[in-house]
Amino acid sequence: MEGTGVGSHARASMPSYAQVFRTGGFVPALLALSISTWGDFIARVAVAFVVREQTGSDLAMAATFAASLLPSIVGRSLLSPFADRIPYKHVLVGSDVVRGLFVLAIIAAVGQQSPVLVLLGLLFALELFGGPAGASHQILLTDLFPDRRAFLRARGLSTLADQLNQAIGLAVGGVIVTALSALGALVVDLLTFAVSAVLFLVAVRSRAVDGIPSPGIVGFFTDIREGARYLARHRVLVSLLTLSLIAMLGVVAPEAVAIPYVLDHDFPAWLGGLLMASPVLGAVCGVIVVGRWEPEVAGARMLVMALLMPVPLICAALVPPTLGWLPLVWLMWFASGVLQAFLLPLQATFALVTAPQMRGRVIGLAGAGSMTSSAVGFLLAGWLSEELGPRTSGAVCGMLCLGGMALLAAAWPKRSLRKAVDEAFNGSPAAR
Repeated sequence: MEGTGVGSHARASMPSYAQVFRTGGFVPALLALSISTWGDFIARVAVAFVVREQTGSDLAMAATFAASLLPSIVGRSLLSPFADRIPYKHVLVGSDVVRGLFVLAIIAAVGQQSPVLVLLGLLFALELFGGPAGASHQILLTDLFPDRRAFLRARGLSTLADQLNQAIGLAVGGVIVTALSALGALVVDLLTFAVSAVLFLVAVRSRAVDGIPSPGIVGFFTDIREGARYLARHRVLVSLLTLSLIAMLGVVAPEAVAIPYVLDHDFPAWLGGLLMASPVLGAVCGVIVVGRWEPEVAGARMLVMALLMPVPLICAALVPPTLGWLPLVWLMWFASGVLQAFLLPLQATFALVTAPQMRGRVIGLAGAGSMTSSAVGFLLAGWLSEELGPRTSGAVCGMLCLGGMALLAAAWPKRSLRKAVDEAFNGSPAAR
């Protein structure tokens, strides 16, 4: 590929999406992951509805969603070694079964009108055990697609599905709660985990884990420490992870300030949702485009796209805050969302560059870091919005994001990354 410096073997054509869908096990696994994701969001909406009914507090309702974010961080960081210790099929099935049991416990708690803290504790536990499933699903994809170009396509489809499933889960959760009550929604939630577990059980083949995990409970935490040490010593992985962590500030800033932006300028409240959706829709379009690129091309353009991503956020602050100019703000945020698609090749390369026996814990630690960075970004953007106004908040977040990326770009490991992409996507045994 021009400008990549890789060998002629890198010129292999990208597999079609039809080939990816024909790969045995991919469609059932994608469907199972989608269904369990719907279950996660249905549970959050149902419990939030119950908490709101019991307390009459919007703050308590918001705390319910916060309680669903923290365990994802903890679960990914502390439970991710399960993905390296237990075959991924068992982790995926077990995760759905355990979460189904917690849904049963929530149903019982709702029926007995248990205190809010009990409901939040059960929701925390339910979300906690979803952590290892995410890492195991990525390991499953690397196993299903020994052709790493097909893996890139499959990773893109999984990313699209994840973004769509979040929207579907929230929308369906609200509709089901309204139509059936919170208790009825929880019963539907239980069914989603049951169906997902059956799909993983029937469609996914079991394969032994790579490497030899450290024995015992102490060994479990030794695995986490070894994963963190491995990650910290790998220059390419550190660079990719740092870029994604810095980018989170620019990714979440529009979502954090969209509704205040609309309300502060007395626009119709429903425009807040449309404005919040603009970077999400942009990201979907971006993934569709970037998913068609050769991995060498996507890898070479990764940093450039990342540096450009915050620029529309900065420029949007210059647009007059009037209703007539709001579509331009929408388009700028949409463009920022399109440029967020650099995260697709970044995450795919990160997974493949990581040694197979380390993938579960390293991917889990990276995911926990990403969610933490997102949470910090939301808080920072919200605080800046209160202090400086939403327009200025978006611009400041964009400038901080751009400044951090510029500093990282000065030490960006171009040659090492190019070599890593070549090894990951062009058949090097080290990347398998």
